Amino acid sequence: MTRTRATQQIVSIWLPALTMERWRRVISQYRTPPKDDVPVILSCDGTHGPVVQCVNATAQIRGVKPGDRVVDAQAVHPDLHVEVADLKGDQILMDRLVHWSRRWCPWTAQDGADGLVLDITGSAHLFGGEARILRDIVQRFAMQGLTAKVALAPTQGAAQALARYAPQYTICDPQNVEAQLSALPVQALRLDADTTRLLTRLGLRTIGALAEMPRITLMRRFGHLPAERNPLILLDRATGHVPSPLNAPPDHMHFIARARLPEPVLDPTPHLNSLVDDLCTQLAKAEQGARQLHLTIYRIDSECRSVGVNFAKASRDPAHILRLFDGEIDKIDPGFGFDLLTLEALRVEPLSLTQDRLDGTRDTKADVAGLLDRLTARLGQDKVTWSTWTETHKPERVEGRVPALTSAPSAADVAIRERPIRILKPAEEIHVIYAVPEGPPSQFRWRRVVYRTVRQAGPERIAPEWWRDKPGTRLRDYYKVEVEDGRRFWIYREGLLHDGRGGDPRWFLHGFFA
Repeated sequence: MTRTRATQQIVSIWLPALTMERWRRVISQYRTPPKDDVPVILSCDGTHGPVVQCVNATAQIRGVKPGDRVVDAQAVHPDLHVEVADLKGDQILMDRLVHWSRRWCPWTAQDGADGLVLDITGSAHLFGGEARILRDIVQRFAMQGLTAKVALAPTQGAAQALARYAPQYTICDPQNVEAQLSALPVQALRLDADTTRLLTRLGLRTIGALAEMPRITLMRRFGHLPAERNPLILLDRATGHVPSPLNAPPDHMHFIARARLPEPVLDPTPHLNSLVDDLCTQLAKAEQGARQLHLTIYRIDSECRSVGVNFAKASRDPAHILRLFDGEIDKIDPGFGFDLLTLEALRVEPLSLTQDRLDGTRDTKADVAGLLDRLTARLGQDKVTWSTWTETHKPERVEGRVPALTSAPSAADVAIRERPIRILKPAEEIHVIYAVPEGPPSQFRWRRVVYRTVRQAGPERIAPEWWRDKPGTRLRDYYKVEVEDGRRFWIYREGLLHDGRGGDPRWFLHGFFA
């Protein structure tokens, strides 16, 4: 949906510490977060290794800023507390905040990675005016543990600039847009780093200085840039000379079936069939399929209990859904009875109407998905897994296990050389009795048994991953060795003599060949 009007009231909400505040709230659930006087940075993957994604106030005072390399920041400040940022989790929170913010108006959208834009045209009087709605926004975000900085302006570009570079609760009238923007730096127009650097070299450090320049001169220099980087177009959008529509995502579709009972009961089983049929009918009309369902009972003592089932593949088959709930209902504690049941589809995916095969054969993919659903419902989500593959040097990091219902299988498209059929995690150290110079051991002891090497191949050298491993990690030389009884082992030497990263090299057994 697109929202554009001649006289708009746009509110820009900036969440400058979203990543850090969400991280502290998450870790406080299972461990004590660092104190406020400890410099904390959250890192993410960069082109040349981890980079700083977010910093707390203490790290900011020390001069650490987003975009710096983590190794450079640690070299200057060895006491930095480094954690990995959860960018996916931050985006999920932003998606929820977009729709949660519609308590103030029906037109809301995400603004970058840490902001929201609201079109409150015609809604401010419902909250007591423009000043009061801004205060209400800040207070409600504070109740969620998030620091918000807000501004109101007649254009989206002006509101975004004022929220980030003007004082809190800034309200800009349509007649004063150019005056209030003139003192702000040109970065407030959302220009990229190269354009900002060029304008600064030209002496155009503020929006006012940019607006006073002859347009024909600026057009000759910046006319070839796209709209997202062109300072003239961005300036016209901020001042209202060019329309800047607000693209708001549609509301989420809610699929829920309810059963209100005239008197309390203790067993939800007799009412489950009607709930499933009602929900599947709703999903079929919308051509959607459920991936996650929750059955909730509301007890007469004002408490509720719920159970859920997950699907490997979107489904709206009533028989399959009822089969998954078989056994799960027994886990619900009805208390002294309940008088309301709800069955809600928490996660749905498009599922078009399809015709059954004319030859009467079954869809093997649907059978596999149904089997995964039943096994997961019976054994647990973490018990049914499949492999995921990662491009990495270390053999023990190549293959991982993920739940089958929450993650899609990944093909083994990474470059993998011949590897053992079984890898030990972790590798077990072996005692070398006699070693060939610059080669594998001719005799070694593993688990109190001495083995004599008769054949060997290698070495295959694997260097440390400097962007992930700790400083001082030693390289590995892998060998495939065959012992006298025909068994083949995969062993490696960790480190080299006089490599400056420890004492004598150590030997480990890492896997077994067929």
